[in-house]
Amino acid sequence: MIKAVFFDWFNTLAYYSPLREELESQALKELGFNISPKAIIPYLYLADKEYTKENVHLPIRRRKQEEQMRVYANYHRTIMEGIGIRVTDDLAYKVVARMLQLNTTMKFVLYDDALTTIKAVKERKKTVGLLTNVDHGMDAICHELGLASLLDFTITSGEVGSEKPQPPIFLKALELAKIKPEEAIHIGDQYQNDVVGARGVGINPILLDRVNACTEITDCPRITGLAEVMKYL
Repeated sequence: MIKAVFFDWFNTLAYYSPLREELESQALKELGFNISPKAIIPYLYLADKEYTKENVHLPIRRRKQEEQMRVYANYHRTIMEGIGIRVTDDLAYKVVARMLQLNTTMKFVLYDDALTTIKAVKERKKTVGLLTNVDHGMDAICHELGLASLLDFTITSGEVGSEKPQPPIFLKALELAKIKPEEAIHIGDQYQNDVVGARGVGINPILLDRVNACTEITDCPRITGLAEVMKYL
């Protein structure tokens, strides 16, 4: 019997506004490339996957600034090369510099299905937890978005000193929920962080694939909207 549902944050419950593809399109346009936001979307998800692999190897935030900038440059290189732009190091770093400026305008916004799904889960008398690699400021963000009162707990990577997919954040969630691993579900959009990480401690993983970009994943439930979670309770 499932007693608790754990949710990832970014690209699961919330997204950035303005949208990342819109800001990427703006930065590229300023540099002479007229690329639509829609054309960027598939390569954002590809870049996210590569970034996650890097982060698993060694958390980006723990690296020296020069190494962080290299990772960011490669992130945007993945996007641009996917679109068909010939990328030089100079161009990649120019995009990084502009995106760092544009990112200061971004704020978190909840997906339309976030609150309704969490409320439905709570109505089933399930424990609800938020597990995120965002390492600071989550309490204030959740209060601002009207989410705090619906969560039984929030766990950040900063609090446990370890990021998903490493076990500590998942084990802490089980401890707070006072349940066995098989009594929990974890939903997230990153296969490595959320599926592999949760499964590694015995939690049932569900991959959220909002844009249907991960059709190759067949070893776990894959949903395209949060409301689908209800059939697994």
